[in-house]
Amino acid sequence: MGTALYEQPLMNKKLVALNIVLLSIVAYAVWHLRNAWRAEKAREAAELVKSIRPLPPPPFTPLAAAPSVVPAGYADIAQQDLFDRSRNPTVVVEVPPPPPPKPMPPLPVYHGQMNIGNGPMAIFSLAPNSEHEAVRPGESIGQFKLVDVNTEEITLEWDGKIVRKNVDEMLDRTAGPQGNAAAAQAVRTEQPSAPPPPVAKTALGPGADTGRGTKICQPNDSLPAGTIQDGYRKVITPLPFGEACLWEPVGR
Repeated sequence: MGTALYEQPLMNKKLVALNIVLLSIVAYAVWHLRNAWRAEKAREAAELVKSIRPLPPPPFTPLAAAPSVVPAGYADIAQQDLFDRSRNPTVVVEVPPPPPPKPMPPLPVYHGQMNIGNGPMAIFSLAPNSEHEAVRPGESIGQFKLVDVNTEEITLEWDGKIVRKNVDEMLDRTAGPQGNAAAAQAVRTEQPSAPPPPVAKTALGPGADTGRGTKICQPNDSLPAGTIQDGYRKVITPLPFGEACLWEPVGR
């Protein structure tokens, strides 16, 4: 029992010492926190009174001057008005299609050519069975004008256009070997007929105007070549297929 009484005051001393240590720790913590709070307040006060040097402003660049207002600037507004299509000033002009090209008439039929000293002369006819005409360069046959002729090519002019054809393309081939054979066979199979009576020739003089400054010779005209009548001279030109007769102006 004596030992227990001795240990009780010792335990009280230990508790008192522990409490003192705890209080010291708490006091130190409070002191430390208070110092930290005071330091923070001092730092805040220093930041509040601290002067901040302002940064220099950026360089000033003036804006471009606005263009002056002109009436033409409102053209798009007037032309693109969705409520009125008539505001568009563009007038659509409907161009009619060009007329179809004029068809070229059939080419004259070529029968041959010759040169008796006054330049080349071609023999044409408007159709295989029509009358033959002697045409020189520069003269016309139907709607065509003879520009040039040689042994290989014939150059014609029609409606302001030049037409070049080979001689073989325009040559009259209706009286070819087959036609001649058929004609000969017909002569052999048919009975010969009596020759027609001769036609009396009279002095008729120049005929109709050819449109080229000359006149045609009328059929059964008895006037000889070289006859001058009404300002025209009768000219007969021998050809491979007969004769070409024309009344030409005197002095030509």
